[in-house]
Amino acid sequence: MKTTIDIPEGALEEVLLHTRAKTKRDAVVTAISDFNRRRRLEKLAEELGSFDNVMSLEELLRLRETD
Repeated sequence: MKTTIDIPEGALEEVLLHTRAKTKRDAVVTAISDFNRRRRLEKLAEELGSFDNVMSLEELLRLRETD
């Protein structure tokens, strides 16, 4: 989709630097994709909740020894 937007020059330069993109378009697409991926991960983390019964390394190693 072709869209014309006014992006602050400093913000665009920073995105170009961090993404190492060769074009402004690639930088913006990369930034948008990364933003969307992070939001999906946040939503997944909220749905999964937290775990109280996580095995310690020692417990995991003992379990592996018995197999």
